[in-house]
Amino acid sequence: MTHPLGVSRPDLVVTDLPTPEEVFKISRIGPRELVKYVVGPSLIALGISIGSGEWLLGPLSVGQYGFVGVGWVILISALLQTFYNVECARYVVATGEVPVVGWGRVPPGWRLWVPLSVLVVIFAFIAGGWAASAGQGVYALVHGTIAPAGAEEPRLWAIALLVVVFLITAGARRISRALELANWMLVGSILVTLLLLCVFVVPWSMWWEGLRGFVTPAAPPKGITATQLGGLAGFTALASGLNWYVMGHYRDKGYGMGYRAGFISGMRGERREILASGVTFPDDDLNRGLWRRWYRLLLTDMWGVFFVGAMLGMLLPTILMSQAVAMSGERPTRADVPTFIASVLGQEYGPALFYVALVLGVLILFSTQLGIFEAMVRVTTDAAHGTSPRLRALIEGDPRRFYYPFMIVLLVVISVVIHLSLPVALVEWSANMSNLGALLYPFLLIYLNSRLPRPARPRPWHYVILVLNFLFFGFFFVNFIADFLGDPLVTF
Repeated sequence: MTHPLGVSRPDLVVTDLPTPEEVFKISRIGPRELVKYVVGPSLIALGISIGSGEWLLGPLSVGQYGFVGVGWVILISALLQTFYNVECARYVVATGEVPVVGWGRVPPGWRLWVPLSVLVVIFAFIAGGWAASAGQGVYALVHGTIAPAGAEEPRLWAIALLVVVFLITAGARRISRALELANWMLVGSILVTLLLLCVFVVPWSMWWEGLRGFVTPAAPPKGITATQLGGLAGFTALASGLNWYVMGHYRDKGYGMGYRAGFISGMRGERREILASGVTFPDDDLNRGLWRRWYRLLLTDMWGVFFVGAMLGMLLPTILMSQAVAMSGERPTRADVPTFIASVLGQEYGPALFYVALVLGVLILFSTQLGIFEAMVRVTTDAAHGTSPRLRALIEGDPRRFYYPFMIVLLVVISVVIHLSLPVALVEWSANMSNLGALLYPFLLIYLNSRLPRPARPRPWHYVILVLNFLFFGFFFVNFIADFLGDPLVTF
């Protein structure tokens, strides 16, 4: 049996969904098993999420303009992005096919959408602002002082961290699992340290100001540009319209039909093939029940872990930045925002908190670096493997033979690009380019998800929220282009 879906790609083979217990090799799923075995892709997304937006763009905007008029953009962005993530993951869980390959089923076909999607992801993140900012933090950690403008050493540290990412993936048996474990440690350490630091440093009135700012609809503050707000919206939570580039980890985790499709092994892992085309399930009582179970696990992973973590990841750094501004009487700039909080805490409380804040900043930015760098390689590997029979024959069905050489090429290219501009300027570019995805992919997703087996299809109101993603993030991208060419659409 096969299930036709879209154009220019083979029909989906139909077979039964696996049970969660079969996939995770356990007898039952309780709270302990949920944390130990089931949660995972959300942590990889959260490791990217608590990064450039949360440590750079959010604190920069709040530090310069305050919470009111900025905070609501953060909340709306996080809500829309989490919902969008669920819809992207819905397709993966129902078909075992990652989004970059699935887009090839949308008319006019893969020859347009697959190469275009790879180029959009690479173009959005190749600037490497996330890497350059991490390098600045490492420089300050090593030397005990902020790097001078234009210094070369921070860029060398950024390149060294890219090599660390390569070593983490190369030493893995299963790359997604290695990223999960790394992000358990990174995200856990980041959130606990941020929480303790905020409890120690930030008065409760500032906590309330931050929370109030999230839920208070207000006009943007005078002086802020829509381009700045667009960068903040784009990199709050994850990467707005391009979030799909991380959702392929649900396949490698084995969620739903992803268990039937395969995964990318590390160099230490067994040789593992990935199906060139997806699989799906029949519409019968058994599979309807199994689908509901998998969908509930997906919602738990995204809303219970990703959304909560993303909101904490934005609240804690922004109130810490706001307090740093209040203590110092100064405001952060694009050049010093990666180390601004550390400098102020060092002046007020001594070198211990200076180094704690620096380590925290490096961990936050490295978790982003880990996820983004690997995801660019993963998306390109999946796209090439899924659409090119000639490549599959050349690599003998082993995706690693493309994955690792391409990672080395990308490492060299990013090492050159990060010399071109200030780290925060590069991050703002990436964030606004992420909003470009919101003009395209919500509609591609509507096309695909509306053609899934009936139990997996979204409800009508889900499509309305996908259109809201298009309107919200798409506006910021159009404004970014207008600003780049001459005059922004709106000024405040």
